[in-house]
Amino acid sequence: MLREGPTGPLLRPSTGTLDTMWLGRVDYERAWALQRETFFARLDDERNDSLLLLEHPHTYTLGKRSQPGDLVYNEQVRIAKGVAVHEVDRGGRATYHGPGQLVGYPIMALGERYDVMSYLRRLEDVLVRTAADMGVEAHRDPEHTGVWVGRNKIGAIGVKITRGITMHGFAFNVDTDLTMFEGIVPCGIRDRWVTSVAAEAGTAPTVERAATITATHLADVFDRTLVWTNPALPASEEEPVLG
Repeated sequence: MLREGPTGPLLRPSTGTLDTMWLGRVDYERAWALQRETFFARLDDERNDSLLLLEHPHTYTLGKRSQPGDLVYNEQVRIAKGVAVHEVDRGGRATYHGPGQLVGYPIMALGERYDVMSYLRRLEDVLVRTAADMGVEAHRDPEHTGVWVGRNKIGAIGVKITRGITMHGFAFNVDTDLTMFEGIVPCGIRDRWVTSVAAEAGTAPTVERAATITATHLADVFDRTLVWTNPALPASEEEPVLG
């Protein structure tokens, strides 16, 4: 076991297997529980690097830098629209997750000498390649993290790295209801907007197909061997375990 508290050793960066899971639509709390479980297993060197791919139901998440004005819709409106709100420990500010959006949570050991900005740039590269495969020319922006089409964001990135192991990740708008972003100030940026593959190309693949494309690019960019696995999600009080 390698868990020795916050001053314990960091795992060496891996160039091995990336266990990749398509989870379907999962509420945020269940996905967060699976993230934590996977993180600690990776920290203890009990499993390979992992990539969790999924959709969430309507959800706003507020990162560590969020401000009160980032949440536009009041509680009554959020309830009427069926939107959950979660404060999370990733970087960044407010973002939206929902149907038609691919969410990816890489849980990978970057090693002791990791570079946060390099990791973010590589995630951006993954999403630029993914967009290109869907007929959309996306790019980085010199002012803001994420992936953009013109001045509109198509892919948001917010991460946490603890002892060299990554958590949280990216959200890529495939065929997302963009009006749901009106309930927040996306990423705290007031003078830009959002877009999706469907909005740019006129058509879009399913989110599951987008997950397959993205996983292939992520494995390539991070020099991992892609292996698809069949996960079991932590059970909620209302639902049985999925597998």
